[in-house]
Amino acid sequence: MRYLLLTALATALVFGGCGDDDENSGIDDMEVTAAQCQDLADNDADGLIDCADPDCQGFVFCIDAGSGDSDSDTDTDTDTDTDSDTDSDTDTDTFTDTSDCVEGNYKINNSVDAALLAPYTCITGDLTVQAPGLISLNLPNLEWIGGELVIRNNDVLTNLDGLGALTSVGGDLQIGGSFEGNDALTNLDGLSALTSVGGYLRIDYNDALTNLDGLSSITSLGGGLHISENDALPNLDGLSGITSLGGSLDIYSNDALTNLTGLSGITSVFGELQIVSNDALTNLTGLSAITWVNELYIFDNPTLTNLNGLSALTSGVVNLQIAHCDTLPDCEACNLLDQLTSGPTWIDVSNNLADTCTPVPANCP
Repeated sequence: MRYLLLTALATALVFGGCGDDDENSGIDDMEVTAAQCQDLADNDADGLIDCADPDCQGFVFCIDAGSGDSDSDTDTDTDTDTDSDTDSDTDTDTFTDTSDCVEGNYKINNSVDAALLAPYTCITGDLTVQAPGLISLNLPNLEWIGGELVIRNNDVLTNLDGLGALTSVGGDLQIGGSFEGNDALTNLDGLSALTSVGGYLRIDYNDALTNLDGLSSITSLGGGLHISENDALPNLDGLSGITSLGGSLDIYSNDALTNLTGLSGITSVFGELQIVSNDALTNLTGLSAITWVNELYIFDNPTLTNLNGLSALTSGVVNLQIAHCDTLPDCEACNLLDQLTSGPTWIDVSNNLADTCTPVPANCP
């Protein structure tokens, strides 16, 4: 398979120079941007105009566009001419196969970057979508990404419907990031064909996100699962297909989250299980299939009343902290310690709802 190096071309559309107020200053006498390759002018004075100039031939609109060959002649034929130049016009353009991959990493800063990528089915490296002002993301042919998919800092993007063909992400899938969420994103339905994520799944700082239903086809994660700071997210139901994690499970500061039922398929966590600062969370029933975790931290969940959801957990806990849960009786923590087949080496049960356990669990600190 042949590969197309689009990253440098796409980046040049936005970052034309370093240190200048005009991000395209210093390139007016060159053929490097989409605008310059469509303005019917010989900007670099080399005798070649727009798509006839080799500098423009990486742009999608110059691929078999009929405005220039991949050869160096100056005709404007469509590869069927009979002009007198030395080539036979039976050449094949370098990038005629739109099933080719983009080699390396690619970043979408604006709608032009997205349009350049639209014909291609795969990217060998990372894809980053960080485009304030981008209204829609239309990549209908993209089937797999070899590296990470990062979608963050998009303030008007409401959905990911243009990713409907995507089935595999080789690295992490990050929807949002630390203080760089997607302010208007309400759902992830455009990812409904996605079945495989090789790294972590992170969903952070998406203030308008109301459900994760678009992730329902994912069955396993090579890394862990991190969900934090999604203020309007009431449940995790879209994650019910996930049965295994290769890393930690972290649920942090989701103000509207009332339950964890979407995690009911997970049986073990080969890392930390952290349930921290979820103001509306009353129980852990969605964790009822988990039998083994490495470390357990349940901290600062002010409406949590019981730990019944951890009834299957019996082993693997090295460190355990259950603290600062104002409505959780200490006896709940003591009962959990009793059901573990081997005691943790470090325990912190503190600042919960004080109560008198009857009978007193044997392992109550």
